[in-house]
Amino acid sequence: MAHNHPLDDYSVEELQSLLAQKRMKVRQERLEYYRKTGRIQTSSIPQGTYNPGRILSEPGEVRELPAPVSKRKIWINRLLMGIEVIAVLGVISIMGYYVKSIRDLNKEVASSLVQPTLAPTALIRAVVLPSGHTPPNAEGIAQPNEEEIPAHLRPLVQSLAAVPLPTSSPEQAVRIQIPSIGVDAPVIQGDGWEQLKKGVGQHAGTPNPGNNGNIVLSAHNDVFGEFFRDLDKLKTGDTIILFTNLRSYTYVINQSRIVMPNQVEVMAPTSDPVVTLISCYPYMVDNRRIVVSAVLKNS
Repeated sequence: MAHNHPLDDYSVEELQSLLAQKRMKVRQERLEYYRKTGRIQTSSIPQGTYNPGRILSEPGEVRELPAPVSKRKIWINRLLMGIEVIAVLGVISIMGYYVKSIRDLNKEVASSLVQPTLAPTALIRAVVLPSGHTPPNAEGIAQPNEEEIPAHLRPLVQSLAAVPLPTSSPEQAVRIQIPSIGVDAPVIQGDGWEQLKKGVGQHAGTPNPGNNGNIVLSAHNDVFGEFFRDLDKLKTGDTIILFTNLRSYTYVINQSRIVMPNQVEVMAPTSDPVVTLISCYPYMVDNRRIVVSAVLKNS
């Protein structure tokens, strides 16, 4: 059939046939190009035969194949996958180490906050008992007895003399009476050498009358008023009356003893309201101490 005739000379069927031939030619040219470049292959496998990698429904059917992947690219892909796996494992390992470090740090902090229970250390308020002095000479002169104090502790005793006295309060003891031996004397805060020249001294840090604890009072027996000269005459059941600016408190004597100057445990704090009287002993010798204890009446 000639192709140079005018289109009006062809019928519809002839035009459709020409168009189909044209499409077939173009398709065959494209398939030929694909064959030359290796992108398609022609199969002669009978219909219905299974061939892994491609499925063909009719003999002579052609199918476009994917471009082949080089071994280099395959190994690169595998290497990248391995790197990703190693990176993920590294991140997991770092997170595990971080969590473990935080846990260990918390344990260390918790252990540092929990301290072992330590036995309380006794507070030494004095090296020797107060009121110590040498016996008065012929002129009636006495002085602090430093021989009672070990040489290496004398600076400590001197520093204790500078302990500040408590602020004046209406609840502080201001007077003491011991009816059975005729004592009626003022109570001064502090029991240093100068304080005991003026009356009965209360050891700094001991409680006020009526309160729980050990009120320590001392005075001389043969100088500066001899307020505690007759402590050795006191008996169990005798009374000691302490006065404040508000009221009075009565204590009942329950013990009397002779101790060495360094037996400072008699000044230790107590849980009950008690009073402890201290003076040198014996009279005009003064190498020991007499200690009288009393408890608050009806406490």
